[in-house]
Amino acid sequence: MNLKEILQKKAVEIEAELKKALQKKQIYPAMLYEAMAYSLFAGGKRLRPILLLSACEAVGGKKEKAIAFACAIEMIHTYSLIHDDLPAMDNDDYRRGRLTSHKKFGEAMAILAGDALLHHAFETMTEACINDFSMSSLQAMNAIAHGAGVYGMVCGQVADVLNEGKAMDEKTMYFIHKNKTAAMLQAALKAGALLGQATQKQLDMMEQVGEKMGVAFQISDDILDVTGTLEELGKPVHSDQKNEKNTYVTMYGVEASQKMVEALSEEAISLLKAFGEKADFLINLTQYLIARKN
Repeated sequence: MNLKEILQKKAVEIEAELKKALQKKQIYPAMLYEAMAYSLFAGGKRLRPILLLSACEAVGGKKEKAIAFACAIEMIHTYSLIHDDLPAMDNDDYRRGRLTSHKKFGEAMAILAGDALLHHAFETMTEACINDFSMSSLQAMNAIAHGAGVYGMVCGQVADVLNEGKAMDEKTMYFIHKNKTAAMLQAALKAGALLGQATQKQLDMMEQVGEKMGVAFQISDDILDVTGTLEELGKPVHSDQKNEKNTYVTMYGVEASQKMVEALSEEAISLLKAFGEKADFLINLTQYLIARKN
């Protein structure tokens, strides 16, 4: 089984757990559930939950303890995509090859579906903490909240919006990528490692891996926005140009940006090698992300 097949198998497993997490209670009105499910089950790589579970296993933990947190981080990621696509943000009509939430359900329902997924994520994590209490589970939830909030993803999104159409230096560009994208990958790796009872040194290394992998992933995404097609990506291309967004590609060009992706990925791989054979999957995943086409 090659890596792509393994990723697909893991994504299917996560999909099944997400359905359990979303369907365990009656959600009324029915349209709220429909709107939440429409975006949550629209496909996607399930990268963040896969990273969380893999980090847990890389430090010797069991994924059963981490599955609720893996589901939660995917709900948070999905809410952020719904809100990113809104007219006030990126104003995109398609996501993963089909209409975005606000195009399907209207802006008000899209906003509320995103809100609902965010809060359901925290309900899912708190229930996991109640059912199997440990300090590490609380710390994992805190790591995810930190990565998603004012010190992470939201902070990066705000900086991105404030700098649209403006000249930007490399320091600001890195700040946006580090927070907007890398913070949630850091959160996934740190939360998984915490649930696997990692040492402080291991936690620090996972955070470094997440930063390097996350910035590389976002630069790669910026490259694909220029070089990819709607059919390959499942979403509009050239949206950064349309929204007058600064990216590494607009600043340095495609070739130099690709070299940055490769350098950051190699640094992440070097750190992961310290975890031994249990991190082989994470290493292979990092290499796979370098060469991705969608």
